[in-house]
This record gives sequence, structure tokens and C-alpha cells, in this order.
Amino acid sequence: MTCQTYSLFALSVIMIYFGRFGNSSILAHLQNDIDQLKADFNASHSDVADDGPIFTKKLMDWTERNEKRIILSQIISMYLEMLEKTDQSKAHVKHISEELYTLRKSLPDGLKKLEDLKDLAKLQMTDLKIQRKAAHELFSVLQKLVETPTPLKRKRSQSQSRCKC
Repeated sequence: MTCQTYSLFALSVIMIYFGRFGNSSILAHLQNDIDQLKADFNASHSDVADDGPIFTKKLMDWTERNEKRIILSQIISMYLEMLEKTDQSKAHVKHISEELYTLRKSLPDGLKKLEDLKDLAKLQMTDLKIQRKAAHELFSVLQKLVETPTPLKRKRSQSQSRCKC
């Protein structure tokens, strides 16, 4: 349980990252709720620092916004699972849970993506049938890779060519 408490800091980072709390008074109230949650879990205990952070360390490896949204969706789900097992009658727990549910609605279904990655990792690439299927799909896979331009760059270059300032 104390491993989970170290990651409560990540909770505030996640919520700020998504811009859900532009109003500083909402963020200040949520910070108070998180401080109360830290007290509930005794997050100042010395073993919290053992082995470093559990969520924020993972976030550093995910650099692109869409990638981060996938991993953050999983992290949010883990926080919700943790909070479901705590005393829901406490106002701060209820408030944090409500905010996390709202955030989760704005995120992609990371669980489905996680399952897809697990399924890919399980493929037996030594199986002749799998190899035949993979060879059959190779060109299509490469086409998908080549045809995924970054939309922001394309919009910028289109708008620059139109502007005759």
C-alpha cells in the first residue's frame, strides 16, 4: 500500500498535464484533498522513497502527447482502483475520485491498447502460419507507417504557403 502512496504526487501532475484545472482555486482545493489523502495513507513514511517513484518514472519514457495519454489512462485507472478500496465516506476521497472519473472520460481506452500490445508480444513469430500472415501484411503495415504524417506540420506548411505577407 505504501508504494501506491508515493505516487499520489503523480496524481496532481496528471491533472495539471491535462489542463483540467485552469482555475487555481480548484487546483488548490484538490491539492488540499490530496494532502488529506497522503495523511490517510501515511505517505510521509520513510519507506515511500524506497525504489523511487512508481508512476512518474514511467511517464518519463513516454514523450509524445498521444503516448502519454495512453499510459496516463492506465495510471488513472489504477488510482481509481486504489480509491475504491478506501473510505468513500470521506469528502476528499470522493472529490478526488470524481475528478479522476472526469479525467478518465477524456482519455483513450488504454486498456484496449495494452491488450493489443500484449497480444502482439504473444505472437509466435517462429510459427509458419504467423510468418505467412506477417509476410502478407508487411506492405500494408509499411504503408500505414509512411502515410501517418503529423497533422500539425501539414497544417502549418499549408497555411504558410497561402500567406503572402
